[in-house]
Amino acid sequence: MSHILLVTSSPRGSEGLSTRYASQLAKRLAAQRPGTTLTVRDLTAAPLNHIGEAYVVGRVTPPNARTAAQGEAVQLAESLVAELAAADTVVIGSAMINFGPPSPLKAWFDHVVWPGVTFRYANDSVEGLLKGKKVYLVTAAGGNFSEEPLAAWDYQSRYLKHLLRFLGMTDIEHIRVEGVAYGPEALQAAVASADEALNSLLKHAA
Repeated sequence: MSHILLVTSSPRGSEGLSTRYASQLAKRLAAQRPGTTLTVRDLTAAPLNHIGEAYVVGRVTPPNARTAAQGEAVQLAESLVAELAAADTVVIGSAMINFGPPSPLKAWFDHVVWPGVTFRYANDSVEGLLKGKKVYLVTAAGGNFSEEPLAAWDYQSRYLKHLLRFLGMTDIEHIRVEGVAYGPEALQAAVASADEALNSLLKHAA
């Protein structure tokens, strides 16, 4: 049985293009695979707190020695890691904010990037422990960040792909919805391009 995890983070909620396309992709993938379960982690509707002392100290403190706050912070991270580990397919929607991903998505990664749990240091190298997953990354941006001169400023895509690979998720498909801030015609072209990319991915994923 396939299990898909959908993570969305656009501050525009369901109106955000990254959320719209990521959601559409996850639902259509699920429809192509009878028996598939789909878990939705909407970081806009239910944002995570940014990590703090309770989490940072709590995760290296023995369970029976944790304070209540530490126990709660670690338990949340454990549930997020379990949710991610259970998925064989991960779909992430990210809207560019000041050249990077939205802060709620950064907070999610800060909870699931966990030494000894989702990655480990071994023989002077790092090994990601969340291997064997297919990842679909959907990014939205006002400018055309897949091309120069803006490509050098695309800290969103590079950062997210780096973290995914760091955790062992190296099989990544990327759909861009970009150039949407250049007027109605550019928006229409961006949507058409994203539609084409989405349909192509679904065709090959079938």
